Amino acid sequence: MQTRREFVRGAAAAGGAGLLGLGPCAASADPPPETSKLRLLRTGSICWAPQYVAEDLLRAEGFAEVTYVDMPTGAVSVKLAGGEADMSLNFVGPNLIRIEAGDPVVFLAGVHVGCFEVFGTERVQRIRDLRGKTAAVGSLNSAEHIFLATIAANVGLDPRKDIRWVTPERRRAQPCGARPPLPNEESARLFTEGKVDAFLGFPPQPQELRARKIGHVVVNSATDRPWSQYFCCLMTASKEFVRRNPVATKRALRAILKSADVCALDPERAARALVDKGYTPRYEYALQVMKELPYGKWREYDPEDTIRFYALRLHEAGMIKASPQKILAQATDWRFLNEMKKELKG
Repeated sequence: MQTRREFVRGAAAAGGAGLLGLGPCAASADPPPETSKLRLLRTGSICWAPQYVAEDLLRAEGFAEVTYVDMPTGAVSVKLAGGEADMSLNFVGPNLIRIEAGDPVVFLAGVHVGCFEVFGTERVQRIRDLRGKTAAVGSLNSAEHIFLATIAANVGLDPRKDIRWVTPERRRAQPCGARPPLPNEESARLFTEGKVDAFLGFPPQPQELRARKIGHVVVNSATDRPWSQYFCCLMTASKEFVRRNPVATKRALRAILKSADVCALDPERAARALVDKGYTPRYEYALQVMKELPYGKWREYDPEDTIRFYALRLHEAGMIKASPQKILAQATDWRFLNEMKKELKG
């Protein structure tokens, strides 16, 4: 009898040809994409693996030119709104703030859960212990600041008054062609050196901190409720790109959701692709991320629930004024996701 692991690996291998466009594919029923070019964003965080390892799948969908635009800093929605990229995974909290600010972007689907972890020193055993303590973030309104402020507000803290935010200056720029640094690498350094009490990191930072036994995990969004019940990262796109290229939008989303399935079913293959493509030098950390993050939840979880949850938490934290209903009305388009749930049944 096969073990469960052998069965999953066998299923992944058997489905690999279809996922890579080498076998029968529902994409053949769609018209060709309106454009053969697609620009995605690239950060130093490997939790966005479905976007990074989807290149072959995207080419199978008709995108002859797939470009990854480096984004070491800044907000994803600003890049999309400014025409620097067409689509990208995006941290939900920062995107909600930018949507309220007027960025013309749209949520298309939830992709994965559980990318961030909060670490604390001995002085911080639980989130409420952050009152009067210091937390390092790359900048105010960065992804790590917004997520940590949301977590603090959820337990009754006022992140504007109860936490002292430390925003370190960045070091010199990376050489051309080097792996993009994580936006909060300097924050991680401060925490590692014991200069702050708390730090929120994105893969592979939590894996490295745990391996080095630096601090301890206070919140793990892959396993701790309520964070484990909602997407941390959703697929977003420029409204103009979606309006002009509905077929291309559907095809690109299909490739990335298939890629999420690959991450869930064959983590070794996905981790090796991340290393081979230069997104991370450490295979063991990449594999740990692929196994720990629940990449297979995109069919199961409702992205509208995620938006409602985070919009309410951000309102509590004093970061947005818009209601969840307003955001859902002006910045969501689930028609492509609904088609994918029918087409790519788990």
